Amino acid sequence: MQFLAFFLQNQPDPETIKGILAAMVFIIPLIILVCLTIVIVPFWFILKKAGFSPWLSFLFVVPFGNLFLYYFLAFADWKVVPAPQTAWMPPPPQSPYPPQA
Repeated sequence: MQFLAFFLQNQPDPETIKGILAAMVFIIPLIILVCLTIVIVPFWFILKKAGFSPWLSFLFVVPFGNLFLYYFLAFADWKVVPAPQTAWMPPPPQSPYPPQA
């Protein structure tokens, strides 16, 4: 932050400004691409395992598309068969030891 304040006080020459803007033109899209990849790849696998089209993960590129995807996943009927829920059963009673005659 101090660098920015110092930079703005000294009235930089136009060539320096052009160099900074040229760097930002290449760096900012790269950062956006990395951030989208970090989000899209896990949702690709989540949607595939849930039985939906994994292409829905690209809704994160659309503004407010992520909200639509969250609600879609929360309230949709998933096309996978859930694992059977087994209830806890107590162990069978033990026979007394030693055996009685």
